[in-house]
Amino acid sequence: MSNYRSFGLVTRRSSSDEERILPLINIVFLLLIFFMLAGQFSASDPFRVKPPRSLAQGQPAEQEMTVSMDADGRLALDGTIIETMELKKAVAARLSSEGIVEVRLKADGAADATRVIVVMELLRHAGVERLHLLTLPGKG
Repeated sequence: MSNYRSFGLVTRRSSSDEERILPLINIVFLLLIFFMLAGQFSASDPFRVKPPRSLAQGQPAEQEMTVSMDADGRLALDGTIIETMELKKAVAARLSSEGIVEVRLKADGAADATRVIVVMELLRHAGVERLHLLTLPGKG
């Protein structure tokens, strides 16, 4: 190790490259941890939904309102679990206040078809003009 005098201060130079690269390694690991945690902050559905398959190739556009329905018939509006009659009121209120025209319905493929139709009718009575039933691309 060599000591040298610079402007009246005695500084010590590190003797190995490992000591000089250690702060860089620490910063890289901190950034890695930050991005791993930041990737986990995305919103998820309140319950697991596996949409049915479809041969249509269109991609859904970004919408402001999504209604989810699991295989048991539970409903959620934009990630918040909601009862059937409350859904109609909440959708009607948002349609009038925010001017939303299109709504996405993300129903589980194993959900009872008549229950899905009942929810679709409920949304129509709430004032929804355009309803998109989300599906997964099927094997053609």
